[in-house]
Amino acid sequence: MIASIPVEATDDAFWDQFWADTSTTVQDVFALVPAAEIRAVREESPSNLATLCYKAVEKLVQGADSGCPSERQRQIVLNCTRLLTRILPYIFEDADWRGFFWSTVPGAGRDEGDDDDGSRPLAESLLLAVADLLFCPDFTIQSHHKTSPDGAEDMQSIDSCEYIWEAGVGFAQSPQLNYTHDLNRTELLKLLLTCFSEAMYLPPSTDNLCLNPWVTFFCSTDNRHALPLFTSLLNVVCAYDPVGYGIPYNHLMFSDPREVLVEQAVQILIVALEHGAWPARPSADFSSSTSGMEDHEVHSQNRDFSFILKGVARLLTNPLIQTYLPNSTKKIQFHQELLVLFWKLCDFNKKFLFFVLKSSDVLDVLVPILFYLNDARADQSRVGLMHIGVFILLLLSGERNFGVRLNKPYTVRVPMDIPVFTGTHADLLIVIFHKIITGGHQRLQPLFDCLLTVIVNVSPYLKSLSMVAANKLLHLLEAFSTNWFLFSSSQNHHLVFFLLEVFNNIIQYQFDGNCSLVYTIIRKRNVFHQLANLSSDPDSIQKKKQKTTSAGISRTNSQETVSMEGSRPAIPAEPGTLKASLVAMPAIDKLTEKAQVSEDGTMVCLQQNTHSPQTTTDQHRHTPQPTHTPQPHTAGDQHTHSPQSVVSWKSKLPLQTIMRLLQVLVPQVEKICIDKGLTDESEILRFLHHGTLVGLLPVPHPILIRKYQANAGTAMWFRTYMWGVIYLRNVDPPIWYDTDVRLFEIQRV
Repeated sequence: MIASIPVEATDDAFWDQFWADTSTTVQDVFALVPAAEIRAVREESPSNLATLCYKAVEKLVQGADSGCPSERQRQIVLNCTRLLTRILPYIFEDADWRGFFWSTVPGAGRDEGDDDDGSRPLAESLLLAVADLLFCPDFTIQSHHKTSPDGAEDMQSIDSCEYIWEAGVGFAQSPQLNYTHDLNRTELLKLLLTCFSEAMYLPPSTDNLCLNPWVTFFCSTDNRHALPLFTSLLNVVCAYDPVGYGIPYNHLMFSDPREVLVEQAVQILIVALEHGAWPARPSADFSSSTSGMEDHEVHSQNRDFSFILKGVARLLTNPLIQTYLPNSTKKIQFHQELLVLFWKLCDFNKKFLFFVLKSSDVLDVLVPILFYLNDARADQSRVGLMHIGVFILLLLSGERNFGVRLNKPYTVRVPMDIPVFTGTHADLLIVIFHKIITGGHQRLQPLFDCLLTVIVNVSPYLKSLSMVAANKLLHLLEAFSTNWFLFSSSQNHHLVFFLLEVFNNIIQYQFDGNCSLVYTIIRKRNVFHQLANLSSDPDSIQKKKQKTTSAGISRTNSQETVSMEGSRPAIPAEPGTLKASLVAMPAIDKLTEKAQVSEDGTMVCLQQNTHSPQTTTDQHRHTPQPTHTPQPHTAGDQHTHSPQSVVSWKSKLPLQTIMRLLQVLVPQVEKICIDKGLTDESEILRFLHHGTLVGLLPVPHPILIRKYQANAGTAMWFRTYMWGVIYLRNVDPPIWYDTDVRLFEIQRV
């Protein structure tokens, strides 16, 4: 289709054939322009490929300037959009071509009156034309009134703030739904996402965390539509209601162009927010504003935040909806992108994060996240989803309000294959974390540190754990302190430290309401005695290491009871499922910084290497490298357990508080049982509930919180995860399929 012999740029008859057809679709373009042909032209006739790109951008610029008043012009714009979407990945995959769009082409400026003498890099001309076309009357937005003498609305005088696509943040009126406009917006956004995808063709390395020039320019003040577009995308996503009028099976009868637009919108948002690039305005700073929110008074800002939080929570909850008619409501598929969006909004905008934590709506986000974690734990193709869910909970758990919110009773019955219990959202979190650790696949082991850090962070605020959750915590301690696990890696003792810290926090700060946990500790007291008496002589350690097995952490001694109604067990991915590889996740000490909670509730950051045996040995843990999915620690760990190291960490085991509790309460409980002939645990629980240890325990230790801290390792992890999701989700058309992507590998499960 593209000639291999050079064709003059002035040969309009030849070049116009690429965008003149009035009946092509994006799928047609992908079928008619095969990969082999694009690569052949790139190698054998580079001038033709350069001219084709230049001409296609020129047509978009002309369309943006004229406002596409005729149907034919709109078709030309759409055809050029599809053609560039097809070709750009093949430009990016070749290092010699990557700078082509950033070279200046004479006469390619917006108009000859530009300050830059009419010469802009082709990339800038392309991005500005796409931005203009996204606010083009009768093409992507409803026409208002201001018209020029030829009847078309003057594109340069358009104030796109009046044409925001959906009501929500900073915009009150809801424009009439127009399916054609939605489809045209989707095609332009697809091209924009393709422009941003240069990152896929650079290998993963924390040195490569440079800014993406396409994203940086598009979100800069050079693009007058950046802020209205950011607001449009955010509002379109957060206002979307997949259930609609609730007519059963409506999604099977007709397609919903708005859903496709929402998917593209959320993908553009997460890519552009990667560097905190939006919103663009003079002196804008996303760390303190989201789409101009600092200009609103607090009430207005809270209304905007509430709209975003409720929208995200509604969409995340959508796949959990139970109906009497199976599969009768539409289930969205873009929950991974939503989780990344929620993460970025919380991470970049502290005001939004504090609003989320102040609102009880945070639990409407927590429950679906826990559902996804539980549902994906057996599926190796969804290990990235497990990580993002846990990262969000780690971020939230660094704030006191999150722990306090978890005390709210859990009454919604989401269908999950976990034991039925009566309790709080904290119980739900602990039960599901236990299920992930005991019933997930091997590759989740690097997440254990993170999961337990979340529980440690919230533990000082948990007023009343259920018996089910208390049993789960004790079972984890039992499993982690077995010889085969404790000595299979030099790092595994950290998990025991985390759990002991959980018990200490609850005993010291929430003893009164936690009789179930205290009773369970008394019942399982031999676990603590064994830890206190752990042998550290070389012969014993050697014998224990020889007895280690490769078995996973089993469910032994954990009473699995009836699962929730409507639940189904987590299942592995079907054979042949594609997944994108991930870089290694940084160790927990790289992911977090320690903060001490002072008496007035404020937090004081601590220097590393204080108050914890952890940091002494954490320094040599797996640091982020451009390897693929992290492997669990195994018995072949290079750091062996020397008797000295065992003696060192054993001496720091924080057992004093628990041993004192056992010393005081065990004789009392035994005496009651003998005196009253008790076999009923409810009587013992009643006694413990009214008991007190005031003045009997060691002085309460300071509350230590491990707050998430941004770092190059997680930034790289997020980049590979986000682009891997986008690659796998864009299959119609398959934009990047079969191109030489270097950021990750595509593997079959």
